[in-house]
Amino acid sequence: MNDPAPDDLVGPTRAPFGVSLAAFVSSLDRFAVGPLIVLVAADMGATLAQTLAIASAYFLAYGFSQPLWGVLSDLLGRIRLMRAALLAAAVAGAVSAFAPGLATLVIARGFTGAFFGAVVPTSLTYVGDTVAEHHRQPALADLMAAIALGTALATAFAGVIADLVDWRTVFAVPAVLAAVCAVGLRRVHEPPRPGGAGVLRPIRDALMHRWVLVIIALAAVEGAVVLGVLTLLAPALQSQGIGASAAGLATAAYGIGVVIATRFVRIVARRLPIPGLMAIGSTAAVLGFLLLAARASVVAVVVAALLLGVTWSFLHSSLQTWVTGVLPGARGTVVSLFAGSLFAGSALGASVGGALGEAQRWSLLFGLAAAAAVLLTVAAVVGRRAYEDSPGR
Repeated sequence: MNDPAPDDLVGPTRAPFGVSLAAFVSSLDRFAVGPLIVLVAADMGATLAQTLAIASAYFLAYGFSQPLWGVLSDLLGRIRLMRAALLAAAVAGAVSAFAPGLATLVIARGFTGAFFGAVVPTSLTYVGDTVAEHHRQPALADLMAAIALGTALATAFAGVIADLVDWRTVFAVPAVLAAVCAVGLRRVHEPPRPGGAGVLRPIRDALMHRWVLVIIALAAVEGAVVLGVLTLLAPALQSQGIGASAAGLATAAYGIGVVIATRFVRIVARRLPIPGLMAIGSTAAVLGFLLLAARASVVAVVVAALLLGVTWSFLHSSLQTWVTGVLPGARGTVVSLFAGSLFAGSALGASVGGALGEAQRWSLLFGLAAAAAVLLTVAAVVGRRAYEDSPGR
């Protein structure tokens, strides 16, 4: 009988519950905005394009704050940073819930995005620090399942709560949960911090590493194509007179798709290399957007959202596995740059897509997204294969 591998004998194989719960709450806050945009616009007398600023501000702040969080997580520790960021996000979320006008709401959502932006990347880094490489992709898939559950609940119930109560309640709930998570994380073990690298050296090392730059570029495209366009699925249905509740429930299929597909990632990852997983995920996005380009009905949105859930599970988990191992000495900084690029791309995708949606050019929007997904497929698969064949990397 063969002796078990050392990785199977010692060490955790998944993120602690408190870390997964914090990532869940961050996702819950981030994805609740889609079904609310039309309602906020009507309540505050603004256009769709103007109101989309609450999503764009969130994504931009989430993205551009990442280098700061990466450096601070390396200096202060993963759990300490997450607790402080969650408390700050709770305050900003409360301001969002009571914002008297659109300008205040946009600013508050920007700060909320910046503070919640520390949570998911730091949780990914925590997994990279504490879970052996042999178990890392399944562990990341489990973490993504928690994030996807937050996504599903946000998209499913944000519209329902906004219709039955008020859209402000949707911003208040994650704020309260963030404060609860900050208290709960007191019991989670803090892994050792990398020492002696200084503040600027990890950023310099990351930006001079060619494969880090490749992954960052792929993340930007993925953010624009997947997250940016995902934000617009509910408004696409609402533009046809469908209510916020129904539109949100249809878009919630994305989270359901992620939860289901992450279970299959564990199985398929044993048989296929990472380029194969990337190809499956990217192809699912192409099919989903082509379906929407033909007709953005409720059924089409449900099917496309499910397919985008497959994309996130297979493609994004592969990129996450790649980024947590490409430069271990600056892992926190590299993951933060990855997340920053992802959400900067998300903001761009939502902004460009919102302009097309305002003009009711939904078919053109989804057709362009399908074309971009084809390019993403090729770039991700070719890039990963070149990385694997690269001597010394």
